[in-house]
Amino acid sequence: MTAALIKMYDGVQLRTWTTGSPSRQTWPVVLVHGGPGLPDYLGPVAGMIDDLCLVHRYDQRGTGGSQWDGQHTIARHIRDLNSLLNAWQHDRVVLVGHSYGTNLAGYFTLAHPERVVGLVQLAGPFLGSWREADRATQRARRTDEQQTRLDILEAIASRTNAEETEYLTLSWFTDHADQTQAWDRASESAHNLRPVNYTMNTQLNAATKADPLESHLNELRDRLPPGTVIIGGAADSRPADALKQLAARLKCKVVLIPDAGHHPWLEAPDQFATTFRAAVANQTRKHLS
Repeated sequence: MTAALIKMYDGVQLRTWTTGSPSRQTWPVVLVHGGPGLPDYLGPVAGMIDDLCLVHRYDQRGTGGSQWDGQHTIARHIRDLNSLLNAWQHDRVVLVGHSYGTNLAGYFTLAHPERVVGLVQLAGPFLGSWREADRATQRARRTDEQQTRLDILEAIASRTNAEETEYLTLSWFTDHADQTQAWDRASESAHNLRPVNYTMNTQLNAATKADPLESHLNELRDRLPPGTVIIGGAADSRPADALKQLAARLKCKVVLIPDAGHHPWLEAPDQFATTFRAAVANQTRKHLS
């Protein structure tokens, strides 16, 4: 694995990782993590495909090793990704987004369709009125005591380290389908994906509401690369039906992994890897004349 800091147009350095080997026979893959406001966590996903192709990951500006303070906009993050492709000297890539990263991948495809030769969307994007169903499922997975504690922690303006870890664990364990392991998985994330950039989260969520990807679906459908796939967990707290409806509107394939939540590579690694590798292999293979 190669780790590197890559300087952007405004002097900001983004932390990146590259695995796999370049090949004339395959397009490179870029993984776009979610949040918004979290550092990259897609190393295990990269490890499932880096024997097939070159794989890049990065911390979005304002997260992890990509330190920055400023106004977050969709346009700025699209420009960052475009600049990274230039720095990596890739004319075209396969994008793999997860969660919020699927929205960013979608916006990037709208802005630069000539650079996106393939698209795999993991657990998103969720469009329409999906949040109500998500909140209801998350509430059902919490006990009354857990919900009360979450509400108390959320109301604290400046949480201690211990309080922040507890808050994130209570927030995230409902993302997982297997509740026997959900708390441990969420606790691990709560310890490692720190600090959360809440300002970035607020600004980018507001930006996606102001200019929702859903309002561009017809244009996105026309610009989607062949073989686009949406892969989700059938037991995600976010409604799987929303992914089915999106796939129907985009006229692309959707695969729902049984007994998996928002991070299907954790709960159903074998089935996810089979589905994911097939999607990547199909879209990274160059048709050389």
